[in-house]
Amino acid sequence: MLLLLVLLPIAAFVAILSGTNARLTAIGACAANLVLGVIAALTWDKGFWETNLPVLERPSLHLSLGFMDGMSVIMLLLSVIVAFAAVLTGKAPEGRERLYYGSSLLIAAGAIGAFVATDLFFFYAFHELALIPTFLMIGMLGRGDRKAAAWKITIYLGFGSLVLLAGLVWLAAVAGTFDMVEMRDLAAAGTLAIDPAAQKGIAAFLLVGFGVLVSLFPFHSWAAPAYASAPAPTAMLHAGVLKKFGLYGLLRLAVPLLPEGVNAWLVPLCVLLLGNILWVGFVTISQKRLDGMLGSSSVMHMGYIFLAIAALAAVPGETNAYAMPAAVLLMFAHGISIAMLFGLADKIERVTGTLDLDQLGGLAKAAPSLAFLFGLVGMASIGLPGLANFAGEVMVFISAFANYDPAAGLGPVQITCILAIWGVVISAIYMLRAYRKIFQGPQVSVTESASDLTLWDRAPALLLAVTLLVVGIYPNLLLSFLK
Repeated sequence: MLLLLVLLPIAAFVAILSGTNARLTAIGACAANLVLGVIAALTWDKGFWETNLPVLERPSLHLSLGFMDGMSVIMLLLSVIVAFAAVLTGKAPEGRERLYYGSSLLIAAGAIGAFVATDLFFFYAFHELALIPTFLMIGMLGRGDRKAAAWKITIYLGFGSLVLLAGLVWLAAVAGTFDMVEMRDLAAAGTLAIDPAAQKGIAAFLLVGFGVLVSLFPFHSWAAPAYASAPAPTAMLHAGVLKKFGLYGLLRLAVPLLPEGVNAWLVPLCVLLLGNILWVGFVTISQKRLDGMLGSSSVMHMGYIFLAIAALAAVPGETNAYAMPAAVLLMFAHGISIAMLFGLADKIERVTGTLDLDQLGGLAKAAPSLAFLFGLVGMASIGLPGLANFAGEVMVFISAFANYDPAAGLGPVQITCILAIWGVVISAIYMLRAYRKIFQGPQVSVTESASDLTLWDRAPALLLAVTLLVVGIYPNLLLSFLK
């Protein structure tokens, strides 16, 4: 049945090519997927959602989809919520509706497939399916220096995908199977014995491959210009959903199957994630445009999720009860909040004609609903209590000290956590500064006649805002999937 969630957007894409109304077809398909996704989450432990179709005998490949655990459920929910909001947001350029909505549907289909695939080949292939329309959307429908941004993201993510492919093939070769469920079960039973030297080598490929896709420092420079150039649905889907594929892969494959290998790279990983939080954090403060600031902030917050992964890998063989839930909860919260920020930024540009922070001011007087919702999601992104990001970030910090031994002193993860907390201050500086410049103070020429959110604008924003509030007030709603 999970195959239906992947095929529905693809079928809608074909229907759009056949001449149906592109916007209505995309909204209908994503609405159906949202309903199906919620039903799947409520009944995820029932076997009828699984699909297993033999594709190739040697090597043994299967189009197999299923929920390996609650993490897959949460990522599916993130995908269908953001996909529905993305097709409702924004406005396609006249005459390019098919490309605009068709590409968004393919990105959604690829993301959903990657998060529910249980065969290593299709896990990789679905992600690649989502990347191609991403490149097209930025290169053909983007803004600013869109061609340079499209080439840059193509080169970076192409390189990351090749490194990742090499690591996955190596992993499948030593495990003797492409079946991710079988790998997990063998590892749990202690019969997946991978030599420590091989673990270190495979872990290096996976950390670099997945790291490039997640924009781990110093492989991060593609992200901010790409999101700044991308149309709203592409930025929402890629930053909100698709970029979580790399983190999901590290949590799904690298940490549980290669514990000693990931641990061997713990110190370099801690240094690099601090680059995300502190170095990119200061870069974010220096941004002059809202889209560039949001792109850089997205890169910065990936550092916190890498910190949870580092905490999980710090002591192989020991349980860290907080690290996995922290990483997954923050992945979900960041996905929802950054998607909403990019959606509202698109509205600001449509009503004012600019995202240059120095050219904006006083927009709250003309667009109070837009100001309120932007303020709400801005507070969520900097970790205000009561909103989803706060719960995730607090759990990340707790996870860093979960296995702390006072007698042994501070380890690399604890030292990294202490330094990373300064990122909270950096986040508050750039987000509050942006809000003041855009919405406060006297009105300027571009904001005097700006319109407020329409019903079509409010629907996706409210969906994402309510999700942030519900998960923030009751995070156990998601965490219960991980128990």
